[in-house]
Amino acid sequence: MTGTLVNVGSIVAGALIGIVLRKGIPDPVKNTVMQGLGLSVLLIGIQMSIKTQNVLLVVISLVVGGIIGQLINIERRLASLGIRLEVMMGGGEGKAARAFVTSSLIYCVGAMAILGSIEDGLTGNATTLYAKSMLDGVSAVIFSSAMGIGVLFSAVPVLLYQGAITLMAESMKNIFTPDVIRELTASGGLLIMGIGINILEIKEIRVGNLLPSIVIIVLLVWGAGRYGIGI
Repeated sequence: MTGTLVNVGSIVAGALIGIVLRKGIPDPVKNTVMQGLGLSVLLIGIQMSIKTQNVLLVVISLVVGGIIGQLINIERRLASLGIRLEVMMGGGEGKAARAFVTSSLIYCVGAMAILGSIEDGLTGNATTLYAKSMLDGVSAVIFSSAMGIGVLFSAVPVLLYQGAITLMAESMKNIFTPDVIRELTASGGLLIMGIGINILEIKEIRVGNLLPSIVIIVLLVWGAGRYGIGI
């Protein structure tokens, strides 16, 4: 789990630096930075999502995953966790919960998080996660300077999520075929696009409630490949 621990450390360090820098940054500058980040996140999501070769499976995964996520109300649970963490740190129920949800989704939804964790678990090679750590650390500085302390808390789900994948990597290696990885990347890209739209405040999308679609797309593509259904 070396790669995940380094990743968590980079997020914490970046968030702390951003929090310190935040005090001297005027609000108009913070708003402009957030708009730039929103556009950047949107671009990343578009680049990931266009990799799909089976739009139908992606659509089905979003529909089924959205229904499951809404019934569980993942978004509300994530927000509640963010609020509890904020209160524990002595703050009120302000923007930290939203910062926690947004940054957690960005750091956890993506091929690098999954593939890097699997690679680390199977071979002990954490190169991918080290690269992700550099990206996450830099973005944590920017995010926390604009959104506040909630970004710091996102290190917790990253530790749990990537750590769990690393520990279960041996039993999952036959599931993550190239086809699965491609469609997983595309589905994750759509969720990241949703995060970008939220940051830009175009429309509030409950991305957290769509998270089960990540599991659904893996099962759909893996099942299709297993039973010889063309994708």
